[in-house]
Amino acid sequence: MDERVIGRSGQRASVVGLGTWQLGADWGDVDEKDALAVLEAAVESGVTFFDTADVYGDGRSEQTIATFLRARPELDVFVATKMGRRVDQIPENYVLDNFRAWNDRSRRNLGVDRLDLVQLHCPPTPVYSTDEVFDALDTLVAEERIARYGVSVETCEEALTAIARPGVTSVQIILNPFRMKPLREVLPAAREAGVGIIARVPLASGLLSGKYTKDTVFAADDHRTYNRHGEAFDQGETFSGVDYASGVEAAAEFADLAPEGFTPAQLALRWIIQQPGVTTVIPGARSAEQARANAAAAALPDLSDETLDAIRALYDRRIKDQVEGRW
Repeated sequence: MDERVIGRSGQRASVVGLGTWQLGADWGDVDEKDALAVLEAAVESGVTFFDTADVYGDGRSEQTIATFLRARPELDVFVATKMGRRVDQIPENYVLDNFRAWNDRSRRNLGVDRLDLVQLHCPPTPVYSTDEVFDALDTLVAEERIARYGVSVETCEEALTAIARPGVTSVQIILNPFRMKPLREVLPAAREAGVGIIARVPLASGLLSGKYTKDTVFAADDHRTYNRHGEAFDQGETFSGVDYASGVEAAAEFADLAPEGFTPAQLALRWIIQQPGVTTVIPGARSAEQARANAAAAALPDLSDETLDAIRALYDRRIKDQVEGRW
């Protein structure tokens, strides 16, 4: 699988990585055997980038990755984690002492002395403009607790603020055919600054897979049940903020645009991979089969201009007005 350099870090990541939120919590039950099978299928398919967070299953996702990598010491996998969502979301909690404690916990969970990449996990907006926060992150690098740092954001404005920080290696942002606003300013600014872009929620919480109908019922412990209107965290994390009923209709139209040999999910992933400035895209997977199918998108041919234009037209007609004013 092709690899791309992660911003100014010099490190490389597979163009399709693996998001591991599903392996921790909030997507229904995934047992450890299945979680390890997902990780195995991903690396066997060429994936060299895992994204996790300390809050996924309260550390379960990090611990599962550690278990897997201990059994496969020959692998060279870059592991990005995130911090900040285990406490009340107020700017005052984003301080050096907390950062050290959170890092210590993640290092224990992952079984490493130094974390490859630590990202602020969608903190309150004022955090991105606070010099002391980035001074503290620089201190963690100097103390060799972390090798580098980045941010995960909700909005394009937050991304642009973070990109202006000289120590930021990467920005993780929601980007998919139902969330195109980052193409206008965020990706060009990241390319200019030498900042990597990690594209998350690439399938709009599975909506772009084309598998769901208006009658689909998700498990009670699945965020697609309990966070449709932002009840638990930012609404944009669930179906990319798109209204579910109209999103299902738009997703059916999207699926019809898939060229021969593409699944709808692979169409979405291939669209993201082709966007200039994207470093890696991190779909999640609940089964080994899904992990292999996602990784296979990296080897598919580029989408034609005709297909790209049709995807843009669908977005402009059905989705744009729902999401661009908020994120």
